[in-house]
Amino acid sequence: MAAGRPGSVVPQRYLDAIGSRDPFESQRDAPARVARLLEGLSEAELTRRPAPGKWSLRDVIGHLADGEVVVGARLRFIGAHDRPPLMGYDQDAFVENLGTENARTEDLLRTFAFARGANLELLARLPEKAYDRVGLHAERGEESIRTIVVMCAGHDLVHEEQILRIREQIGNPLRPGRTRPARRAPAAAGTRTRPATAPAAALRRTARRAPATKARRRNGR
Repeated sequence: MAAGRPGSVVPQRYLDAIGSRDPFESQRDAPARVARLLEGLSEAELTRRPAPGKWSLRDVIGHLADGEVVVGARLRFIGAHDRPPLMGYDQDAFVENLGTENARTEDLLRTFAFARGANLELLARLPEKAYDRVGLHAERGEESIRTIVVMCAGHDLVHEEQILRIREQIGNPLRPGRTRPARRAPAAAGTRTRPATAPAAALRRTARRAPATKARRRNGR
C-alpha cells in the first residue's frame, strides 16, 4: 500500500472549532450532539427557512448526511487506490436536487448516524500508514485520510453552531439547560492531536493551517 504526503490543508475555521478535541471522539459523538440540539422542535420548525435562499434545519441535517456518504466514498478510494481523483460537489445542488424536501428530519439524522458509524468503523481498521495516503481533490489538490478526519470533525462543529443560529432566527432558541457544543481553546500551531484508538496515532502530526488569504470555495466540500 503506497503512502503519499499528508497533502491539503484544514480550513482555519475548522481548526478553531476543533480546538483541543480528539477528532475521532468528536466525530463519534456528533450525531448525538446534533440530535440534542434539535430537541423541542416540530417538523414544521425544522423545515422553516429563516430567510429566502437560506437553509432550514432539515437542509443542514440533509447536508450532513449526504456529505458523510461522499466522505465515505473518498476514504475508501484513497485507502484502496493510488492517488485517486476526488470529485468536489455543490452542496446547495445536493440539498435542492436530492429530495431533501421529501424527507423527515429524523430520517436524515438517522442516515447521518449510520454513515458516520460505517466510516468510523473503516478508520478503526485501517493501518496507521494508510492515514498518509492521498487522493487528488478537484479543488484542493492532494488530500490525505489524515486531513479528511480532521476536516470532518471541524465541519460537524461548524454546522452545530449553524443549527444554534437557525434556532434563534426561527424564534425557538435552545433553552437553558440543553446541550450546546462545548467550546475549547483553539489549537495552537504545533499542537498534537491525542489519539483515541491505535490508528489515531497517525493524527499526531498537526494538520497544516490554511493560508489566511485563501479564497473561500463556493461548494464548500
